[in-house]
Parts: sequence; structure tokens; C-alpha cells
Amino acid sequence: MNLPLLPTISTFFIVLSAILVAIGWNLIRKRRIEAHKKMMLAAGAAALTFFIIYVSRTLFVGNTAFGGPDELKIYYTVFLIFHITLATIGAVMGLLTIYWGLKNRLDKHRKIGPFTSVIWFFTAITGVTVYLLLYVFYEGGHTTSVFKAILGG
Repeated sequence: MNLPLLPTISTFFIVLSAILVAIGWNLIRKRRIEAHKKMMLAAGAAALTFFIIYVSRTLFVGNTAFGGPDELKIYYTVFLIFHITLATIGAVMGLLTIYWGLKNRLDKHRKIGPFTSVIWFFTAITGVTVYLLLYVFYEGGHTTSVFKAILGG
């Protein structure tokens, strides 16, 4: 198996961010506020690292099209759109959650934080699934622009 370097590294960082969120969640349950804050900021940094690698690869290299069987392509495409939507919602909610935490708007932070964490866990899980489908279970298709990879062509 010949795994591509940048997608493997970026997937590592999204998984790391989810693990750090889980640790941070546990820390706040134990009322360890400063440790929670540091852990969640580290989770945000890991997610940002993922995003920088992903966008850089998309801009300079392109995205890899699904290389699995044609009869699975529609299911993969729907799943990918679900993942992208979830990731976008999770990222926006993550930024708001961190912002409200740092600004001591704890009423809003506490209300949105648990939902943000759950969405982020699902984002990480679906992201790993996309990675596995593109590079592990099936040989990746051609690498091209993001629009062609999603819409075909």
C-alpha cells in the first residue's frame, strides 16, 4: 500500500483534533478549566493545521477522485457532500465556541460546546472514512480540481 503523504498527514491532524476535544471535554467535566482551555486551543490548532494542509494541497495539487467501483460512486459522492457540510458546520461552530470561551461568554459557550464537540467527532469519523475510501480500500482515482473530484468529469 502506497499512502499519499499530505492526505495522510492532514487526516492525522483531524483525528488528533478530535482526540484533543475528547480530552478537553473530560477535563471540563472534572472542572479543570485552565487545562480544558489549553486542550481545546490545541484541538483548534490541530484542526487549523489540517485545514492549512488540505487547502494547500487542493490549491497546488488538486483533489483525488473516487477510484472505487462505478456503482459505489454515487454513494461516495453523497457521503462526501455530507462530510463537507458537517465539517463546515463543525468548523464555524468550533470557531464560535472557542471565541465565546475566550471572551468569557460562558452562557453561550456552555450551550453550544457539547453540540460542537459531537459534530466535530462525526466530522473526524467521516473524514477518516473518506480517507479510507480514497486511499486504503480502493486505489485513488486521478488527482484533479476539487470541483471535478466532487462532480465528476
